[in-house]
Amino acid sequence: MVARQEVSAWRPRIPGVVEVLHARFSGHAYPMHVHDVWTLLIVDDGAVRYELNRREHGTPRDTVTLLPPGVAHNGSSATSRGFRKRVLYLDLTRLDESFTGPAVDGPGIADPVLRQRVGQLHTALSRRGDELEAESRLALIGERLRDHLRPRLAAQPPRANSGVAHRLRDLLDERLLHGVSLDEAAKLVHAHPTHLVRAFTAVFGIAPHQYVMARRVDRARRLLLDGRPPAEVAAAAGFYDQSHLTRHFKRLLGTTPGHYARTVPARARGDDGVRKAPPVGARAG
Repeated sequence: MVARQEVSAWRPRIPGVVEVLHARFSGHAYPMHVHDVWTLLIVDDGAVRYELNRREHGTPRDTVTLLPPGVAHNGSSATSRGFRKRVLYLDLTRLDESFTGPAVDGPGIADPVLRQRVGQLHTALSRRGDELEAESRLALIGERLRDHLRPRLAAQPPRANSGVAHRLRDLLDERLLHGVSLDEAAKLVHAHPTHLVRAFTAVFGIAPHQYVMARRVDRARRLLLDGRPPAEVAAAAGFYDQSHLTRHFKRLLGTTPGHYARTVPARARGDDGVRKAPPVGARAG
């Protein structure tokens, strides 16, 4: 199948919403990656299959999918025609990390009211002048998500000690832009390099280098939607150069940084903190 994609992304001026993404993919598969924010999505056409914490999940009709920060997942179409989705990336002011466990155990939420509200929020976020409506709808969505997750939270079993893996993650986050070698990390964390890789992968479901690249791509996305050019973004997000950024960006998102930066819908531009898209003839990253 020939990979095809349509992507539209922007950063609204609504506290708690880091990014909005609308996309249609056919033939593109997301590799394992992580985000540092919550991923709240609905699928409008087709279906997605994905792995989260080594368990396979799907997106049945009329469900809402909530993926927690810091937990590796991938994604591909479950149908031959691909899929169309709408995504909200929410920061930790909307849901804190205490809800991670319940979300990992049950990322699919069968709640027609919640799904309708998520769709209504997407519509409000795409219109200038409807910020109060968007903020109100987001507040109701956050409340309903917490109501779903709290009963699961009470039933969570104690987690096994994974100190080495978490210490390495903290170090990778701290050195995200400049990087750290495996040998240096092993000395700082006081563990053998091989043990570090195995422990990190066992706990987070993703290798350390994959984690770093996914976090850098996330940072690049935010900077691109702030209007910064791909060449500048590459350095600011920790990539060696623009081609290094483009390779990892396209592998993860199925499109180039330059194209991603130009996808902001006209109705969402203006006073929402996003610079106008460059001319059509501008070179892609």
